[in-house]
Amino acid sequence: MATSRTSSGLPYPERFYVAAAYAGFGGSPGDSTAVSRFQNDVALLLYGLYQQATVGPCTAPKPRAWNPVEQSKWTSWHGLGNMASTEAMRLFVKILEEEEPAWYSRVPQVAEEPSVDVEMFKPKLESASQSTSEIGDSLPEIKTISSENGLPLDMEDKDVIKEGLDSVGIYDQWVAPPVSGQRPKPRYAHGAAVLHDKMYIFGGNHNGRYLNDLQVLDLKTLSWSRIEAKELAGSLDSSNPASVAPSAGHSLIPWGGKILSIAGHTKDPSEAIIVKEFDPATCLWSNLKTYGKPPISRGGQSVTLVGNTLVIFGGEDAKRSLLNDLNILDLETMTWDDIDAIGAAPSPRSEHAAACHADQYLLIFGGGSHATCFNDLHMLDLQTMEWSEPEQQGVVPGPRAGHAGITIRENWFIAGGGNNKNGVSETLVLNMATLVWSVVTTVEGRVPLASEGLSLLTNTHKGEDFLLSFGGYNGRYNNEVYVLKPSHVSHSQSRMIDGPESDTIAVDASRDMEPEFEVTQDKKIKEIVVDNGDSEQMSVSNKETIGHLVETLDAEKRELEATLDKEQMHTVQLKQELAVAEMKNSELTKELQSVRGQLAAEQSRCFKLEIMLRLMFGMNLAIRLHLGKGGRGRTTAKIAGDGGIGEGSGAASAAEGGLRTGSSKHSATAKLRWRVELACWQWKPSTSCLILVQRLELAC
Repeated sequence: MATSRTSSGLPYPERFYVAAAYAGFGGSPGDSTAVSRFQNDVALLLYGLYQQATVGPCTAPKPRAWNPVEQSKWTSWHGLGNMASTEAMRLFVKILEEEEPAWYSRVPQVAEEPSVDVEMFKPKLESASQSTSEIGDSLPEIKTISSENGLPLDMEDKDVIKEGLDSVGIYDQWVAPPVSGQRPKPRYAHGAAVLHDKMYIFGGNHNGRYLNDLQVLDLKTLSWSRIEAKELAGSLDSSNPASVAPSAGHSLIPWGGKILSIAGHTKDPSEAIIVKEFDPATCLWSNLKTYGKPPISRGGQSVTLVGNTLVIFGGEDAKRSLLNDLNILDLETMTWDDIDAIGAAPSPRSEHAAACHADQYLLIFGGGSHATCFNDLHMLDLQTMEWSEPEQQGVVPGPRAGHAGITIRENWFIAGGGNNKNGVSETLVLNMATLVWSVVTTVEGRVPLASEGLSLLTNTHKGEDFLLSFGGYNGRYNNEVYVLKPSHVSHSQSRMIDGPESDTIAVDASRDMEPEFEVTQDKKIKEIVVDNGDSEQMSVSNKETIGHLVETLDAEKRELEATLDKEQMHTVQLKQELAVAEMKNSELTKELQSVRGQLAAEQSRCFKLEIMLRLMFGMNLAIRLHLGKGGRGRTTAKIAGDGGIGEGSGAASAAEGGLRTGSSKHSATAKLRWRVELACWQWKPSTSCLILVQRLELAC
């Protein structure tokens, strides 16, 4: 009985060639250990990976439709795109180990340090179908292969197997890279954040129980570790740290070299949202003091970082009531602000996704209520605080909740979620400048990427962006890590799905060809010889580079045109506001002129009244002087004869006559009294008054 052996000690590429020989690739024509031991779809996948590892990306023309077997093999190979040969080797061995975990124990004993001859890359590759010697005590002769960077494998030695995010060589495909360390407990509805090339996972839900552990994945080495974090019970100066309360449905936001945890469901919920802060330097959690009126506690909300503020929308409170309120937390002053936006707000929901574009527009997509899931897209202008529901273009996503989203410049990537029937399999991207949806890739089957409550993050490594997915629930709890390297190429032409709505789609051409695949006589996959010269590869590479550049420029052009349209609309709006302001200014000027005219008229009227009063006062004084002694009867008669006191000239004549008649009777004291009173009264007198005064003085 043979003892069980493991292949972990055998380095690449030796391990790959041993696995390929065991699977029936490169064996002698009469070898009975062909790939017929595997299912058709597995055999096709192994064939594609073998061709990718030994020949490189598929450049052969598509076979004719009348040859379904070759067409299936071509589809499997061509679907791998530009996957690196080293990555293809890894996946080949991994799939073989999943299908037959004990395959290595069935391989005859190989030398511990085999001799492997690897030639330089040649313009014409030898056919991969040229078999090596049958497996014996030594490894088969290895044929010419090319590494990812064009160097022979013996020059790269063991560094050909790249570590960390460098191991992901294919674009727009989810890859499960090898990770080390003890994996976290499977979970969903957890919080996740990337800080300093490390992915932090906190809390979550597992089997209905809330978690409070803090796990860290080093993105440089893809190794897991756990942080024994504690929470300060009181102030930051407290020396008695306690365990962190378990939580799920919360949000983690990196800020100022630390990580903020906002809201979330707990066993003993509080009345209002609690904001916690984790310091990686001290491995301590602390509660932050906030001001203003905080929102009620909740979970499943969206928390979006906009400048130095956090925008919180929706969620579900402790009583399972759905919310659609809008709150903003200023991170500099730690002050809450309840926003009463105008327009039609999104309906109450939780487990939705939110993103910010250009620090001005908040986008809300999807989510669910207790009975249904949504696929609507809402936009909030953060300057005017007005809701709108813009028209979506391209692929209209199907309803979903529990999905995750992350932005890379103007692109908003959406992955995962569920629709009350099954998990959503496609990964979407929305160009936030043009509001055009497109499909990045799809996954097949019940995999963690088609789960609810997963997390989606982004990290930049060596100038390239990567998407990171962790956890989720799709009938079972997951703790796998998946990585996707987006190409940032517009998918609207090449990958857009026809029809108004996309659902959980899984495209697999190999399954469509399974019945035809069985027509092979010996049920053994045959290799295809491809002319793969240097000049042809350079031509294809140049075409791809030019096409990528053109599509990138087109996307930037569309973004600039959209920005220009918005600026032009803003200019028109400002011109309209300026015209309205000028009209109001003209009206106010006319009103001011009218008021000034009325004021001048009133001043003229007051001046006339003042003159009349002074005239009457002078006449009254003259009459009193005349009626003093000896002239009362004559003056009365004279006034009556002249028409009464109302006539100024009559009063003056009466006063003049009275003074002349009784002038000899006035004493010096009376004359002095008259002159004093007359001097006190005189101030800008009218002409008639001056004449009267002069006559009175002559009379005296």
